Amino acid sequence: MPANRLSRAVNLINHLPRRVQPALLSLLFASQVRFAGTARVRINSLTQQQACLTLRDRNRVRNHVGSIHAAAMALLAESATGFLVGMSVPDTHLLLIKTLRVDYKKRAIGNLHAVATLTAEQLSAVATQSRGEVTVQVEVTDESGQSPIACEMIWAWLPRQS
Repeated sequence: MPANRLSRAVNLINHLPRRVQPALLSLLFASQVRFAGTARVRINSLTQQQACLTLRDRNRVRNHVGSIHAAAMALLAESATGFLVGMSVPDTHLLLIKTLRVDYKKRAIGNLHAVATLTAEQLSAVATQSRGEVTVQVEVTDESGQSPIACEMIWAWLPRQS
């Protein structure tokens, strides 16, 4: 059985027809992370091991030079990694971003796509350790196929205080 309420909800959605999954996953995410909902971060697919998200290049998320804003790029990477780790952290624990490092390499061209992944070893650590941290791999690419940012996202989990 999945580890928490989030993973159970995602599991139910993933059993629905493929054409409705992105909209429902995105709605679920936006209900929990309102800032990501405001930016309209879209979840294309989500499993225990991988999260694939998209941020459309539109006026609301652009900067003064006409490309996706630096903060919006960071939001996409943070959202992909956080939602992915959040799928495995027990409901009795709290998930917190510990390190969010983003190096801006180039101006983004068009829509952005983020893919975050966890290894089997990382999933095991999250499931078995009462507290810990994990560095989540995430790659953000633009429509040219290049990575406008390089990221390091470290998430920590610990038991909730009563």
